[in-house]
Amino acid sequence: MNEKNFEYLKDQIKYTGFGEGLENELKEKMQQQTPSFTLNHDAHYGNDIALATLNFKKSDQSDMYFFNSYKVDLQKDNSKESLEQTFYINKGSNITMKEAYNLMEGRAVNKDLTSKEGQVYNSWVQMDFKEADNSGNFKLNQYHQNYGYDLESALSKHPIKELENAKFKEDLMDSLKKGNLQSATFLQDGKEVKHYIEANPQFKTINAYDGNLKRIDNRQTKEEKQSEGQSTAMKQDNKRQSQSSDDDGPAAPQEAKKRKKKQSNSM
Repeated sequence: MNEKNFEYLKDQIKYTGFGEGLENELKEKMQQQTPSFTLNHDAHYGNDIALATLNFKKSDQSDMYFFNSYKVDLQKDNSKESLEQTFYINKGSNITMKEAYNLMEGRAVNKDLTSKEGQVYNSWVQMDFKEADNSGNFKLNQYHQNYGYDLESALSKHPIKELENAKFKEDLMDSLKKGNLQSATFLQDGKEVKHYIEANPQFKTINAYDGNLKRIDNRQTKEEKQSEGQSTAMKQDNKRQSQSSDDDGPAAPQEAKKRKKKQSNSM
């Protein structure tokens, strides 16, 4: 067995989101020197179960094995039918197991991808359930940098409390880029309300859901943002009025006082 090859594959499995529990089985399969082999991994996301089959193939020219792809069989808690998709391993940043689950849930993931020419580029990736190839794999739509989706700008249109703190904002954006359905605190009529949000690069916005995961209309959240802005403006205006009342008053009344004093002296 090629020891360096084993160490490389072990790390590749780990950083693609399958943990360290497959090491012993990987070593055993490599020692058998078969042309190809598979490893199995299962993950639970809430009540959903994702079964992954990792595919390895031996080189025709050497004793090295390659981790080529993994197939995910997703069994939804509320569905009798399962959903299948194969994800291919590339030289660059691979789609992790959790990201694969998020894609199969219909959400978008932001990745640094590598082109056929070897150039690295950033793109949002989202599964198109209306189009599949000959293998039954759903197409992955890409929304490149030039497409113009700005996650930070999309978030700023909503009254989200986490955006006020640099660290919380960064964590929120990182989670959304991984394709997660992320909880966020919305400010509504002076109250804090928990919602769930996800990135929507296709329409250059974010999707928001209430505590029961019911979709909230974007117009509603924009009105909340506008309402929150008006509330802040009113508070600032009231503060300015309060400060001015502690002085001698605004300019116009002062001028009136001066005129009144001159009239008094002339008499």
